[in-house]
Amino acid sequence: MVGGGNGGIALASRLNRKGESDVVIVEPRSEHFYRPLLSYVGAGLATLGDARREQSKVMPEGSTWVRDVVTRVHPELSSVTLGSGATIGYDQLVLAAGSRPDWDFIPGSAEAVLSENASTNYLFDLAPKTWRLVDAATSGTAVFTMPDTTCPCAGAAQKILYMACDLWRSRGVLDDMRVVLTVPEDTIFGVPVVDDELQRAIDDYGIELRTRTRVRSVDSGTSAITIESDGATEDISYDFLHLTPPHIAPDWVVDCGLSTEGARGFVDVDPGTLRHRQYENVWALGDIAATPGSSSGGALRKQTPVVAQNVLSAMRGQPATARYSGYTVSPFTVSRRTLVLAEFTADGTPKPSSKVFDPRKERRSTFLFDRWGLPWIYWHRILRGK
Repeated sequence: MVGGGNGGIALASRLNRKGESDVVIVEPRSEHFYRPLLSYVGAGLATLGDARREQSKVMPEGSTWVRDVVTRVHPELSSVTLGSGATIGYDQLVLAAGSRPDWDFIPGSAEAVLSENASTNYLFDLAPKTWRLVDAATSGTAVFTMPDTTCPCAGAAQKILYMACDLWRSRGVLDDMRVVLTVPEDTIFGVPVVDDELQRAIDDYGIELRTRTRVRSVDSGTSAITIESDGATEDISYDFLHLTPPHIAPDWVVDCGLSTEGARGFVDVDPGTLRHRQYENVWALGDIAATPGSSSGGALRKQTPVVAQNVLSAMRGQPATARYSGYTVSPFTVSRRTLVLAEFTADGTPKPSSKVFDPRKERRSTFLFDRWGLPWIYWHRILRGK
């Protein structure tokens, strides 16, 4: 496994539980984060401590942890090179190293999120800063952005927006603020099953929605963001900016020829089996895989058993028959106590997991489950391969 995040650990644990003992996880970090909680950290409803564990405490006991980075994959030789210079051979390789922010895509974005009045919940260290800025805001212009290319769990870009607006309204300052949301799609999220619910929240908070809009640059010196819509550019001065950066795969994926042209470096896999299209003993899941639709923890939850079964089949010389359906999920906290749970396939077809109630409707129960239930399930079930 390359990557000891959600996908790598959950998959390793599952393989261990199925009797596979020779599993190696390459992961350099000393801390492990449950990323969905970062939106709540940015809204003042969780702390980094809630989202963080020591990496050593979450590693599967039946796997070997190599604390290093992969610098190159040699698919023709079935081996990987580590930062230390060591080489590890493999029978089956699973890439679960996630993605990284592509700061070069939006000029000035890296400098902006480090400036005094901008932040992003997509960096662990900056989520508490987001809360400080949200908590201090009493007037002015607040801009929230969604990228026009891939990013993990794109719905998280809007979760902080609605929770911030709900706080500002409760404090009586929302009417003194101009709140702008830029989205690249024709509608709020681009998935019909949730657009109506989100539009209601947009209207309720008086948010200025800018559809078909892309962020072209940010000038932290003047606190201005340049956007483009229908070929026309516009500068918006901001007092607070929450920027969602587009993401890209690690450089070594492209260098090793594992990606496709135009896929921003993401691993070229069959979207059903999650096996590399060229190298039969290479697999990928999660943010690093070039699968259609939006990547999310919910999607990873469905991908993990597929890859586990297919890897085990491949090791026995059997065909890979398990298939990923394209399911994904985007939870939208439309207030500081209610949530809309959007579950759908890659083409936007609704795929609700509950037959009892419609999770697409704004509910208190789904908020509680997202904030408290899922983190417990993550630490005690998902990471243990259950």
